[in-house]
Amino acid sequence: MSTELVLIPTTSLPTPVTSASLPVPMPIARAGENAARRYLEFFTTNIRNPNTCAAYSVAVELFFAWCAQHGWGLEQLKPMHLAAYVELLGRDLAVSSVKQHLAAIRMLFDGLVIGQVVRFNPAASVRGPKYVTHRSKTPILSTEEARKLLESVPTDSIVGLRDRALIATMVFSFARVSAVIGMTLGDYYQQGRRMVPTP
Repeated sequence: MSTELVLIPTTSLPTPVTSASLPVPMPIARAGENAARRYLEFFTTNIRNPNTCAAYSVAVELFFAWCAQHGWGLEQLKPMHLAAYVELLGRDLAVSSVKQHLAAIRMLFDGLVIGQVVRFNPAASVRGPKYVTHRSKTPILSTEEARKLLESVPTDSIVGLRDRALIATMVFSFARVSAVIGMTLGDYYQQGRRMVPTP
């Protein structure tokens, strides 16, 4: 391995993101250079996941387009404006999408408060819609279904016994496949006449 220093040509370095290279919504642009810088930093330094960044970008752009349509600047925004926006979103979007939009706006305004662009976060006190699931996404086997499943596994070979033990462990402990496969003998303890997996 060489210990020589190698100079990297400046043409291979990434160009910094500026307000000229990324569109800034009108209410942010009107608030000044510090607001524009904070807006850009929110998307370039605070959010690492590209999918989250893209979703939050859409959410924030829609919100600021709505604000610009009404002629509101950053300092004019109050919790009642955000509450009205959330209600408006709830007419067309799913509850989880509305909550995601509100989360994006809250996080952005948190950054604007820290950067002293605005005095308070107008989205902080706004409650999003309640998300209620009536049914679990993962179906739960009944006792009879679990018994039929275990009885269907042949036990005349070592592979069948292994499979039955794995399936029984998953069914009775609600453990995931990866958790059961990673278990060792030390993950079980004796409780009376039975061996029980540790929680």
